[in-house]
Amino acid sequence: MDTMDVAGASSYESSNLAVRARRAGSLMVRLLFNPTAAAGVVVIALILGMAILAPLLVAPNTPDAYQMPRDWGLVNAPPGTSGHLLGTTSTGADVLYGVVWGARMSVRLSLIVVGLSVAIGVVVGSLAGVLGGKVDELVMRLVDIFMAVPELLFPLAIAAALGPSLTNITIALACVLWTKYARIVRAEILRVRESTYVEAATALGDTRFSIFRRDILPNSLTPLTVQSTLDMGRVVLMGATLSFIGLAEAGLAEWGTLVSQGRDGIAAGHWWTATFPGLLIFLWALAFNLVGDGLRDVLDPRTQD
Repeated sequence: MDTMDVAGASSYESSNLAVRARRAGSLMVRLLFNPTAAAGVVVIALILGMAILAPLLVAPNTPDAYQMPRDWGLVNAPPGTSGHLLGTTSTGADVLYGVVWGARMSVRLSLIVVGLSVAIGVVVGSLAGVLGGKVDELVMRLVDIFMAVPELLFPLAIAAALGPSLTNITIALACVLWTKYARIVRAEILRVRESTYVEAATALGDTRFSIFRRDILPNSLTPLTVQSTLDMGRVVLMGATLSFIGLAEAGLAEWGTLVSQGRDGIAAGHWWTATFPGLLIFLWALAFNLVGDGLRDVLDPRTQD
């Protein structure tokens, strides 16, 4: 390839990136003009801010900041108690500490699980969609096996086998959620590769890998954006469920663990232990569902003028 070809390819790539940047900016503006999606963005921003500023809002009092400090002399203290704005649990742990550091824990869980699931799904789905034939058949049967197991039962079995740990919960959820991304990517690749611009690139002599990298894969990722946004909320719900039944470390500053600790105290009038973390779980899941629905509307060509 001579110098002019290299310069032309570089110019094309730069132009392509600029177009995508403008589209992303336009997408964000349209999303923020959707009232429900904008409300979801605000809630997500507030929880993310709380997660990022956790060391400033509630200073860690233990070597492991995710382990809640305990005051056995002050158990089941109601909200507003001196030094305990949201009260304490039946073990003397500060609820505010668990809520704030639990936000960081939940954000980390969502990002890691969804990131791993998307990465695995894109690789597996791309192999199936591009190579086709026996590879496609083998991959899709593997996906079918994973999807045949109830969505919560499989991570429950994995987390139970590996032992109570948030790391094991993360691995268990990623082992389940990648399958839907693989199916989405495969279906989109099969659709996009029949497009006119892909046929034109093939006729011009572009390599198979170049066409896949430049034309097929970028235009197959739109549904993943919506699905990953929705899963950011679902992951916290599923993680909280696994933590609730005791598959996370004891004393962990995590919303599901706090709800589990507070379930017995609700009947005795100690409602705060479960209510505040439960409310954060609800808001986190609701916010990402609102944003996901907004993205779906914005990205759907039928809703565009």
